[in-house]
Amino acid sequence: MKPFAYVRATSLQAAADAYAAHPGSRYLGGGTNLVDLMKLGVETPGALIDLSRLPLDEVRELPDGGLRVGATVRNSDLAADPLVRTRYPLLSRALLSGASGQLRNVATTGGNLLQRTRCGYFQDLSKPCNKREPGTGCGAREGLHRDHAVLGHSEHCIATHPSDMAVALAALDARIELYGAAGTTRTVAAAEFHRLPADRPEQDTVIRPGEIITAVVLPAPAPGARSLYRKARERASYAFALASVAVVLDLDLDDGGVGRVRRIALAFGGLAHRPWRATTAEGRLTGAVPHPDAVREAVDAELTRATALRDNAYKIPLARNLACDAIAELAGPRPGSPATP
Repeated sequence: MKPFAYVRATSLQAAADAYAAHPGSRYLGGGTNLVDLMKLGVETPGALIDLSRLPLDEVRELPDGGLRVGATVRNSDLAADPLVRTRYPLLSRALLSGASGQLRNVATTGGNLLQRTRCGYFQDLSKPCNKREPGTGCGAREGLHRDHAVLGHSEHCIATHPSDMAVALAALDARIELYGAAGTTRTVAAAEFHRLPADRPEQDTVIRPGEIITAVVLPAPAPGARSLYRKARERASYAFALASVAVVLDLDLDDGGVGRVRRIALAFGGLAHRPWRATTAEGRLTGAVPHPDAVREAVDAELTRATALRDNAYKIPLARNLACDAIAELAGPRPGSPATP
């Protein structure tokens, strides 16, 4: 372990000032990913700026029916929050499908968004990795890449983003609040917060140096909308997604209980360097009856953008089946509808 300074921030501005005063510093929330990377030598911060004591640990209902989730709210607390479970069940389900109970008790909302890829080449200092050391190459392209990206990757990086929560937030049209130097603030759409690798895979997000995630804002759910998160993984617990899908579906039902899609949000996880918002599929399904054939055609249209590598072509039909099954479940008969037995 290399020596580093430790600063316990007493305010957001004090944290930003400490970051500016310590070159190569990192903000610390729960530390469940950052500390692991420090042990591996991947991260070597000159200082850790501890944000865990700041008053950012509240889930607050907004006047319009949305929620504001503080950046230091623990993943387990967010998953169990009654308003989250009632209004945003896909978010609760996504959180519970990630990591172990012990890690969820420590991991924070902000830290979850900022976690790094679990690509083995990124974590191994003896291997080439453009994300860890730009210009050294991507060892995974011709190496072990069964778990890697099929959408949006580049010759420089084929890593995937590991967060389940981020996929749910992308489908929910959440926004991320950021605090920067001199008290400046801005918000970024969750679906645009993470980047595709292009020729700068070392930059995971659009966050600027020194900025702090302060909260995630969830818009009020549409009345009658249903949501679901579904994940395929190697084992039933504590495994990252091979593919996952988050769906929000709002149907306009006629008197016979047949619905047309008023609005759909569909996001994939485990397929790209960021949560992949499936806008092509959404556009095709909006206004349509969600018949299985129509759904499959729409999802296939989205996945035509996929480029499989030698060993991960299985991800494309896996993602297709997850999306089609999830949409079929959400579009199924509802309690009290004429089609309900």
